[in-house]
Amino acid sequence: MSRRPSERLRVPAPVLRTRVRSKRAATDQPNVTGDGASPLTARFWVLLVVTGVAAGLSGIVLMALLHAVSDRAWGSGAAEEFQAAVERADAWGRVWPLLVAGLLAGVGGYLLRRCVPGRTDVDDAIWTGDARLGVRRSSGTAVLSEVVVGLGASLGREAAPKLMGGVWGAVLAGWGGLSVEQRRLLVACGAGAGLACVYDVPLGGALFTAEVLVGTVRLPVVLPALACTATATVVAWLYLPVGPVYPGLPVPATTPSLLVWAVPAGVLIGVLATGWVRLIGFVSHHGPRRTWWRIAAPVVAFGLLGVAGLAFPQLYGNGADLAEQAFLGGGALLLFAALAVLKPLVTALCLGSGASGGLFTPTLCTGAVLGAALGGAWSALWPGTPVGTFALVGAAAMIGAGMQAPLAGLVLVLELTGTGFAIAVPLVAATLVATAVARWLDGYSIYSARLAAQPSADQTT
Repeated sequence: MSRRPSERLRVPAPVLRTRVRSKRAATDQPNVTGDGASPLTARFWVLLVVTGVAAGLSGIVLMALLHAVSDRAWGSGAAEEFQAAVERADAWGRVWPLLVAGLLAGVGGYLLRRCVPGRTDVDDAIWTGDARLGVRRSSGTAVLSEVVVGLGASLGREAAPKLMGGVWGAVLAGWGGLSVEQRRLLVACGAGAGLACVYDVPLGGALFTAEVLVGTVRLPVVLPALACTATATVVAWLYLPVGPVYPGLPVPATTPSLLVWAVPAGVLIGVLATGWVRLIGFVSHHGPRRTWWRIAAPVVAFGLLGVAGLAFPQLYGNGADLAEQAFLGGGALLLFAALAVLKPLVTALCLGSGASGGLFTPTLCTGAVLGAALGGAWSALWPGTPVGTFALVGAAAMIGAGMQAPLAGLVLVLELTGTGFAIAVPLVAATLVATAVARWLDGYSIYSARLAAQPSADQTT
């Protein structure tokens, strides 16, 4: 009987090709797949390192811009203590930055679409195109995104550095004469490095590159992803702080109550994550169409956010401070429950208006407050577990299900908080269940749901 050919041949072959006692060829390795259509040549590695450096420098510039805008709008030090700065402001002081943000998003977005050609969707460029991005339009979009987030928009700050990391990958791939598949991998690594450097999450950023942007966790993807995210993160340390985004959190502990809660909570979070992703898809594909409404819609949307923030100032910004409040367990149960509903709604409102921004932190924040609310209610029946511990589990489950990337979701939460290893089992259980439920129900992610429609087979023939 003939032996089935191995599916895991090492390509290119390693330097040492002699057999070992296993009687397998040196190129036949169970944990290795070939480079495939994206050979990791010496030229590719050089361009990869340069992409990482460029992504780190772009992250510095964009975060410095965000901090300057935030401090200007909300007072000195607002970038570090955004929630406190918002609460110190009077009613008009809370509303006018959002109105300005809406005006800039509307007019700036219209001018970029009208006057500057080029693609700006890095996910779409990697997944469905030739991974080319418009440099000038992407740069303008990135700057505009950080300005509106600094002014208080309920959107994530990671979209701009992620985009610019991808842009540098596309530019350098063109200069280096790489193939289309190599360019896609380089753009994905640059985008993941952009996210990694502004959050100081090199491992999570590499898994984000592999699981979300490329769609496979294998050595020829993981190795360059790790190299690029590590390079960008080290470069970003020139300006950005070193360490977890949420430092000083209490060390959690696994309890019987938490173990039992993780599974049903994962089911519910998976269902809610599906609804969240569908909402993102709806607003992304049903945005304003007429010119005048494209300009006015962000003003209206951000104005509504400003009014809502008079009662709930936690709704302003990307949600980082709100997530930290949940991780610390510092809030009323009903407040967390209300914010678990309102935060995704105002984020969808901002995104649907046509404004540019990310969804990572708003999704993480929603999971944290949802976990805190559900865990707080559970503790009334089975006390003994801090609310902040439930928030950690909820954040990992929501981000894993929302991204359809459980490994990246788990590692990102661990790196962002610098804690959580003591509750690894409930973290894994909730994230596994939530991601599986969301995949079974639908399968879209917060990134794939926003992709532009592709022509059908009938339309392309």
